[in-house]
Amino acid sequence: MMDFNFTSDQDDLRGLTRQILTDVCTPEHLKAVSATESGYDMDLWRSLAAAGLVGIELPDSAGGGGLGFIETCIVLEECARVAAPVPGLAVMALAVGALSARSDLLVGVADGSAIVTAALHEGVGDPSVPYTVVADSRLTGEKVCVPAGLVACCFVVSAADGLYLVDAAAEGVTIERQDTTTGIPEARVVFEGAPAEKVGSLVDLAALIERASTAAAVMVSGHCAAAVALTATYVKTRQQFDRPIASFQAVSQRTADAYIDTEGVRLTSWQAAWRLAEGLPAAEQVLTAKFWAAEGGQRVVHAAQHLHGGFGVDRDYPLHRHFLTVKQLELFLGSATPSLARLGRLLAT
Repeated sequence: MMDFNFTSDQDDLRGLTRQILTDVCTPEHLKAVSATESGYDMDLWRSLAAAGLVGIELPDSAGGGGLGFIETCIVLEECARVAAPVPGLAVMALAVGALSARSDLLVGVADGSAIVTAALHEGVGDPSVPYTVVADSRLTGEKVCVPAGLVACCFVVSAADGLYLVDAAAEGVTIERQDTTTGIPEARVVFEGAPAEKVGSLVDLAALIERASTAAAVMVSGHCAAAVALTATYVKTRQQFDRPIASFQAVSQRTADAYIDTEGVRLTSWQAAWRLAEGLPAAEQVLTAKFWAAEGGQRVVHAAQHLHGGFGVDRDYPLHRHFLTVKQLELFLGSATPSLARLGRLLAT
């Protein structure tokens, strides 16, 4: 018989992460952080690092916990549940995944003093240079929507033949702020002959995209769970005609559908995470998880907003953070339709 439960150590890890995050991420605190220049709570990030959570997947030699991708996803899912303004996806999913074989390049990540991210989305740039290219260890091209790009010290950059590491302060690197609907800015990064060190092949790039897509899907699962919990509480306390609206059939059906979609996102994302953690082929599972996170995630947060009525759009209420972040994660590395198209081509071949 297969056991789909987490281990007791993993449950303890989830409990520790949740305790640190919920003690800090109150609506008032999140509102204050969103008004800062970076949009990130770096004090909270350092608290997570001090508890050994940021570097949980790094080896002991890099100051990490020596655990695996499942543990990383547990931390990221808990960050999503409270919409924690920390660069978890950028550092723990992207950078650590890209540089797993070069932990010497991740010095300072485990203790929270260094932020390393990955630049994967191509910009429009010069039509004559459609992809980020390298010539004589010099990188040229444009990347957009780089997560944590304004606070990063290094970028892992996808190019035509693999992955390259570029210092953010290097000659030929220009970083511009890109504001997003979530309130946490990202970056447009232009490379003009910037010195670069190759750190991965095209196979490594494909593996990084699978890992990043899965981590994003797990985070959507956390956001959806939080949205459903907020909605369940609201419909049980909101009164119309002297009775809670949860007793209305249409409301209970819509809430139940949102719960089922949330479980679908959770099941598919954790299945993909488990296969990646076990070193098993996971292309189909990753694309399935990505599609469910994009399609099912949108149904969940739209249902939550609808059932909250006008109260749901109040920016002092936490629901809007989950709505906006789920939308951004839906578009991260491909939305529902292109993910489904890739899955169809994969199944067909």
